[in-house]
Amino acid sequence: MSQLAPSILAADFNHLGKQIQQLEQNQIKLLHIDVMDGVFVPSISFGMPLITSIRKESSLFFDVHLMVQEPSRYIKEFVEAGADLLTVHVEACKGVTVSETLKMIKEHNIKCGVSLNPETSIEKVLPYLDLADLVLVMSVHPGFGGQKFIPETLGKVRTLAALREDKGCGYQIEIDGGVHQGNLHTIVSAGVDIIVAGTAVFSGDIAENARKIKGVIENAS
Repeated sequence: MSQLAPSILAADFNHLGKQIQQLEQNQIKLLHIDVMDGVFVPSISFGMPLITSIRKESSLFFDVHLMVQEPSRYIKEFVEAGADLLTVHVEACKGVTVSETLKMIKEHNIKCGVSLNPETSIEKVLPYLDLADLVLVMSVHPGFGGQKFIPETLGKVRTLAALREDKGCGYQIEIDGGVHQGNLHTIVSAGVDIIVAGTAVFSGDIAENARKIKGVIENAS
């Protein structure tokens, strides 16, 4: 069954620790952490110090999404901060290749993921399906929360699901951007394993939002 990975990009940082505890109390297992450098994407979010801080109090699986240029430069630091999985963008691996970057992550005994932007062809990630533990399909343009879901990106999800079955690969499929209760059934039905949601979780009553989203996932699975 698909899992929910709340994105703390939409959290209230004045109450972040408390909000993470609420997620844990509602049987959430994954936490999506968007790291943005102001170069690969226009926005700047947060980095190693925040992850180190929340790692001290949380046992959640830290799904760290690196929206940064040349991510290989920071692998060791993010692993030491507490990341359980590092996802890098095919578009961002310039100095060190995607394959080399994924191998570097795995050398640190954590999981690795590869991501692609909405305008990037699915063919760009096909060479890495045997290496990656996760493929993240961006369903909005990276860099800002609260964007509208791009429905055409579900075609990539369906292709990845079919390839996984045909090739016997073990990667999970994740989607990130514009997810809400109204489109969730369609997203799950396309073959998504991990659903990243920010505003849909953190806007209002977190416990109630998580319960409703998980209910839709269960009905769609």
